[in-house]
Amino acid sequence: MGMRTALFDKHVDAGARIVDFGGWDMPIQYDSLINEHHAVRQHAGVFDVSHMTIVDVKGPQAESWLRYLLANDVARLKETGHALYSGMLNEQAGVIDDLIVYRMAWGFRLVVNCGTREKDLAWMNKQVAAYDVQLTERPELAILAVQGPAAMHIVMDLLNSKGASAEAVQVGSLKNFSGAEFGSWFIARTGYTGENGVEIMLPNSEAPGIWDELLAAGVKPIGLGARDTLRLEAGMNLYGHDMDESISPLSANMGWTIAWEPADRDFIGRSVLENQREAFKRGELPVLSGLVMEERGVLREGLRVQCTFADGAVKDGVITSGTFSPTLKHGIALARIPSGSQNAVVEKCEVDIRGKLIPVRLVKPGFVRLGKKVFE
Repeated sequence: MGMRTALFDKHVDAGARIVDFGGWDMPIQYDSLINEHHAVRQHAGVFDVSHMTIVDVKGPQAESWLRYLLANDVARLKETGHALYSGMLNEQAGVIDDLIVYRMAWGFRLVVNCGTREKDLAWMNKQVAAYDVQLTERPELAILAVQGPAAMHIVMDLLNSKGASAEAVQVGSLKNFSGAEFGSWFIARTGYTGENGVEIMLPNSEAPGIWDELLAAGVKPIGLGARDTLRLEAGMNLYGHDMDESISPLSANMGWTIAWEPADRDFIGRSVLENQREAFKRGELPVLSGLVMEERGVLREGLRVQCTFADGAVKDGVITSGTFSPTLKHGIALARIPSGSQNAVVEKCEVDIRGKLIPVRLVKPGFVRLGKKVFE
């Protein structure tokens, strides 16, 4: 038996199929994966993501420490509630984990992946030794992600029904990657689906009741299966698949998360990463690209991608995440694609499926946003 969230019994009551996920007993699906996927794209779904790890960071040197720990720069967070996405790198500039950090009135809040919890905490505790900072894991908090075109209205209605009309107005005015505290709750305009919605962090004791209220309002429970197809349609990375400690963030489509300025800010892995940046400019590092396959078939992780360059070179890449897109009705994938010499242009790519090379198109990662196709 694995670890269980405060909502485990609710998942069982809803008929969920339970699987092990990073040591947690979690719902993979309740209905069909396709139905759950469409529920989020067309209306609203709720995910129990309480298995993720919340770490609060306080102390007079909290900001200085995070500016050293993370490749992105928390000094960019000018207002309470603002958030950013960052890689946490090792000394070789490999990705230990990806995470979201929020500026809070009392410090900062990190949300990290459940599968990397132990190594993340060990790494953070090692790096914090020289700083006047306190780290507090918050296992008493649950996280509910409510996502979909109707999600914001439903959450606002729920708050209004509790007499929290001012809070409802504040939630409705939140911009992407921002949040606000309401007593023991923290509601953030973040998510992993490419849809509108919020993530609600609240006490475990309150989570089952809020889950019931959301379902009564027409929100569908969504398992990890549809969460994966939704995030891949949105072009979002999955740790351990699209990046890990052996991969530079530059080869994981995470270059935009690196704060190079100010140039005098030191962060873990910076010197190695600066050398990698020059190699990347020379076309010596692979890139994480999107693939689209409009023929029949499914693109799956681990499949070989054969790329032919304008200079005649033929090089192999690999699919890091792949699926059949329920929204687009064809195969999509993220793939680590080699660069050509002198940045030679890729003329064609083909995926090896059971020994047959099937043509695919290279596109910028990200396939669906707010229910609509976003690539040409």
